[in-house]
Amino acid sequence: MSDAPLVEIWTDGACKGNPGIGGWGALLRSGEHSKELFGGERSTTNNRMELTAVVEALRALKQPSGVTVHTDSSYVMNGMKTWIAGWKRNGWQTSAKKPVKNVDLWQALDAEVARHQVQWVWVKGHAGDPGNERADQLANDGVDSVR
Repeated sequence: MSDAPLVEIWTDGACKGNPGIGGWGALLRSGEHSKELFGGERSTTNNRMELTAVVEALRALKQPSGVTVHTDSSYVMNGMKTWIAGWKRNGWQTSAKKPVKNVDLWQALDAEVARHQVQWVWVKGHAGDPGNERADQLANDGVDSVR
């Protein structure tokens, strides 16, 4: 994938109430090009919106790419770096033999990640990272889009 495009993605989710009205946002940058995405749902959770942001951002890429995903979600980071291999090995069950929550989104994310070479970077939310701040605003735009 050495000649694949390099893309940086910042994602965020928001929820007014948990569950409640939620939104997701993503900022994608490749060279001098950038794209902003957002959406929302009337009844959802913060974790679902965090996952949806990453899934939709990766889906927006038209070809296999080298991707750096910046997220402030420990849930997404832990899921992708620690938990997902075990979930897949256990038939999408947790180590406690319970169904994985948000399995539809985890499976969608797993499929999207398989198309790309992805690096994961955790960023502290609301701490001045410009990409994260923009993704946060887009997630809130997503909330507003379904109100």
